[in-house]
Amino acid sequence: MNDFALNRRQWIAASGAMAAAAWSAPQQAAAAEPIAQRTAPMFKLSLAAYSYRKLLQGDKPQLTMADFIDDCAKMQLDGTELTSYYFPPNVSPEQLRELKRQAFLLGLSISGTAVGNDFGHPAGAQRDKQIADVKRWIDNAAILSAPVIRIFAGHAKKGVSPDESHRLMVEGMQEVCDYAGKQGVFLALENHGGPTATAVGLLKLVKAVDSPWFGVNLDTGNFHGEDIYGDLAKVAPYALNVQVKVVVSGPDGKKVPTDFAQIAKILRDANYRGFVVLEYEENADPREECPKFVEILRKALA
Repeated sequence: MNDFALNRRQWIAASGAMAAAAWSAPQQAAAAEPIAQRTAPMFKLSLAAYSYRKLLQGDKPQLTMADFIDDCAKMQLDGTELTSYYFPPNVSPEQLRELKRQAFLLGLSISGTAVGNDFGHPAGAQRDKQIADVKRWIDNAAILSAPVIRIFAGHAKKGVSPDESHRLMVEGMQEVCDYAGKQGVFLALENHGGPTATAVGLLKLVKAVDSPWFGVNLDTGNFHGEDIYGDLAKVAPYALNVQVKVVVSGPDGKKVPTDFAQIAKILRDANYRGFVVLEYEENADPREECPKFVEILRKALA
């Protein structure tokens, strides 16, 4: 027998080993560091359903989520962000699949979704509910094929020390990130007040969670310090998703128009690749205003 000949059992074992090697996953980098694989920027446009909040909620909503998706297609967007707030509490997998079907047929990706959560609660029923709700939306995001969910860290509770609040938030995010990774869904922590009100505070939390499925949801309207664009630039290398507001805080704390060209430069300098989501929060009719700001954003990112 040739020393190099393989019997059937040996051949199957060798083939299996080679196949396993060929299909082994690339080495995963923890999200605690800037996303290093990005060597050139690339942008896709989306719109957050939160922009339509006045039309999608209330006893008699004027529009449905399906209407919102139709509007995203009319604006020639690449994606649509389906905020969890405007789904029925007991939304079924069939309802989610129907929206996924509609979006696909219109040429739209479901760019992500967003939940409201607070991991600052100490152990108990309220904390358990917060974690369970996020896990439920991870399941929903997997059905929708939404790659990322915007989450919050939460707020410190009365009588809880800053160090203990930090531990509670990190543990909560760690648990849901571990769950999300098994579903192939990213979680993106938003700069949203409390401990995430500054770039330093946000990144302290991001670096404390050990998960390759974790990063930042960069909200351009949620920093309120002296150097808003400087803070955005510090966080941009960690961004998994970007939400752009049409106003930011001015030097005196009053709202001023967003410098879209500056936002585009920050994202280019960070080699950001992914969805840039318009999130319109002003009082005018979003069906009239969003198409205008989509075009402004499109030109800035071109």
